[in-house]
Amino acid sequence: MRRILGIVLGLLLIGGVLYVVAFQGQDHPETTATKTVRGVIGSEKSEFFRDPDVVKALADKGYTVKTETSGSWAMDQLALKEFDFAFPSSSEPAKEVAAAAGVKGAQETKPFYSPLVVIARANAAEVLADNGLARTTGKNLGTLLMGPFLKAAAEDRTWQQLPGSSAHTELTGTLFIKTTDPATSNSGALFLAAASNVANANSVVADDAGIERTAPLMRKLISVQGALEQSTDDPFRAFISGSGEPLILVYESQVASLLLQHQNPGDMVVLYPDTTVNTAHTFVPLTEQAKELGTLLATDPRLRELAVQRGFRPQDGVPEFTAATAPHAGYLNPGLTGIRQVGTPTVKILMALAQRARG
Repeated sequence: MRRILGIVLGLLLIGGVLYVVAFQGQDHPETTATKTVRGVIGSEKSEFFRDPDVVKALADKGYTVKTETSGSWAMDQLALKEFDFAFPSSSEPAKEVAAAAGVKGAQETKPFYSPLVVIARANAAEVLADNGLARTTGKNLGTLLMGPFLKAAAEDRTWQQLPGSSAHTELTGTLFIKTTDPATSNSGALFLAAASNVANANSVVADDAGIERTAPLMRKLISVQGALEQSTDDPFRAFISGSGEPLILVYESQVASLLLQHQNPGDMVVLYPDTTVNTAHTFVPLTEQAKELGTLLATDPRLRELAVQRGFRPQDGVPEFTAATAPHAGYLNPGLTGIRQVGTPTVKILMALAQRARG
């Protein structure tokens, strides 16, 4: 009897294994990916590449993509031979990466972009607007007036010196915007590009004289912050959790993604600087394995749709972005109405400004 029972149990076990083999693939279809590529990316794109829908869409096109994060301006210092592609947050560090990797002239692609914005606590935005440093166009949306704001920064104004701030005891100390390290991070560097443009009589800083004119203000904007972050991810998460500084520079994509993923923005007010630099996320293929991936990210309808869901603006995709974010129009400015978009200094001059800003 025991022997018969053992045989029956064995047959049941074999049957169970065969069931799993037969039906597991229906719940988890085999991947169609044929290429595994490694890339170094700006942290603002981490959620995009981790998104299960993105993973599947890439697999359907033959790719398994593994990523590591780095400050965009620090990518050229990495062991780039270990990667198949680099994906910094703008075209300027992309040039440095291509040169460092010995692939200068490689077919770069700019699949999507995102303007820089300043997120503010509601009380901070109210005080700025009441003192002519910002203009609100709704409960959760407005414009940061760069000229007046930079003038206040140059004068070392404190929150306490702004009328109306006394009602908000948490608004204390020197008035500043929390940025990332401009020497290693794209958002911090491009904030200096926009600020130096305003400080240089609305012209791109193009020579040593321009650096000398604007460097003292750039120094004030950065030195007052203390320790500098390497990416926008940590300060953004701190803000959303209710901590952090009252004014933080982030990418619009981070805000749009939060809203599109139906997460609670709290009392966030989104201020678009009236002078800004758009950040065209630039894909640099470093090996043949990844050569077509950038084009795929830019042109594949499904991947464009998923990029929008993570808050990015596809190239020539204002209608796509506007339609997707329509339910959240109270926070966003899809057409960038009233925003002056300016060029960036050369890499050499921008890095000189960043070094002077850090002291």
